[in-house]
Amino acid sequence: MSDPAFAPDAKGLTQALELMRNPAHGPLTLPEKLPEQGIGERAALNALAPGILGGAADLASPHAMAHMDPPTPWITWAIAQWNAKLNQNLLHPATAPVAAKAEQLVLDWLCPAFGMEGGHMVPGATLANLTALWAAREVRGIDQVVASAAAHLSIRKSAHILGLDYREVPVDAAGALDGAALPDLSRACLVLTAGTTAAGAIDPLELRGAWTHIDAAWAGPLRLTRYADRLAGIETADSVAVSAHKWLFQPKESALILFREAEQAHAALSFGGAYLAQPNIGVLGSHGAMAVPLLATLLAWGRAGIAARIEATMEMSERLADWIARRPDLVLFAPNRTGVVLWRSTSRPTAEILAALPPGLASTSRVDGTDWLRNVAANPNADMDVILGALEAAL
Repeated sequence: MSDPAFAPDAKGLTQALELMRNPAHGPLTLPEKLPEQGIGERAALNALAPGILGGAADLASPHAMAHMDPPTPWITWAIAQWNAKLNQNLLHPATAPVAAKAEQLVLDWLCPAFGMEGGHMVPGATLANLTALWAAREVRGIDQVVASAAAHLSIRKSAHILGLDYREVPVDAAGALDGAALPDLSRACLVLTAGTTAAGAIDPLELRGAWTHIDAAWAGPLRLTRYADRLAGIETADSVAVSAHKWLFQPKESALILFREAEQAHAALSFGGAYLAQPNIGVLGSHGAMAVPLLATLLAWGRAGIAARIEATMEMSERLADWIARRPDLVLFAPNRTGVVLWRSTSRPTAEILAALPPGLASTSRVDGTDWLRNVAANPNADMDVILGALEAAL
């Protein structure tokens, strides 16, 4: 190969790994304008490492329990290098036959847990939700989207993009959709949420519209665990969205849109072109091999390994919820259902408590005009003794 920048540089890759293991901390200080001459790959790694590696939040920290962003297993880092090297594009099957097979395997392995027939991968649940509503419009002729006041903003956004009327219905005291407040659904896509972003609530998943989509971006992976029954009813929906870059511990950007009748849905979302060997399905054009890190993780851990890690984080959230419930000076928003714990103090402002906590231990969520502290069980490396100690000190 004549240009060494495109060949594996063992020393450079080793340098990248060492910088990852022992990141220095410092500002990202770079020229304001594109340099005329580059400094070289290894020098660029050294220049970027303090700001990129050292300046990022440590999602695997013992006290990281603030957000729905998990740490990622090292096997996904290795596969990410493979993907970057190969640069596969599923839009052209001739250039990515193995990547296409990898995605199909992931779907074949995961679809049965949700009662779905098939689907495809997308970069995130926002696109998964948009794809589902698009399919509902094309297949069932729906002209309205109905969702709870706690539904993710991507639902309203998708309805707007697709030219569909959007109707919001209230939630109950736990933050789940109030089924008694539903309008006529004969021409509506009913969107139910399995694990709301604000409070982790689960809507009544047995409800049905002309098309029923379940946004299970957060809680969907519970279907692989002993908590699977908490999502009972998901298997009879028309479509399901799951974010693999949440509770399946994948790097961004990795999500799935699943359909109960996949062939029908995909046919409605297919477009051809003279330069394509097969129809292009869904929102994406060029589509990278995002399934390969997930395939590697599923192969390395198996269902039991995935379940063990999710269940461990659920046990952490249950311990935290029990600790909060036993304290007379604290209020628990609702029983813990999906590892999202909302709470507040009866005597101190939420912002004051948050400021006293280590960064990354908690976030805030506003519900009905009230600010709550929010802890999310996304990190298998969290240390509950450390977390409870920090909370005691802050309170």
